[in-house]
Amino acid sequence: MTARPDPYRAFRFRVEIDQLQEGGFQSVSGLERVCTIEPYHEGGANHFEHQLITLTNYPALVLKRGLFSTALWDWHQDVINGNVRRETITIVLLEGKDTEVWRWQCEHAFPSKWTGAELDATGNNIATESIEFVHHGLTRL
Repeated sequence: MTARPDPYRAFRFRVEIDQLQEGGFQSVSGLERVCTIEPYHEGGANHFEHQLITLTNYPALVLKRGLFSTALWDWHQDVINGNVRRETITIVLLEGKDTEVWRWQCEHAFPSKWTGAELDATGNNIATESIEFVHHGLTRL
């Protein structure tokens, strides 16, 4: 009997940003590619409609982590000041003892939005930051 292929767990991953060596991230979202479809009606063909791909969009990549360093804030401040530094962001999905099973890469990324923690004196949550990156596409390596 062969082993059953189970899906990978989503809680073991690593984020690599070219010029930054900054701690771990608690969540990553926006690993997404969306094809825009344009319907085309061919004259005389009334039993179906062609579906043409016109554009592929890549939504923002969102990284979230505990607030402990100013590196991502500083990078976003540079963008606000007109100094747009683009980096490569790599998301690595791990299995078992740090065995790499998937690797996604976003080229020419820069931070477009920074969101700070919701501060609440009655709670005991960890202060987090969320940062959105626009990029030139998502590839699997």
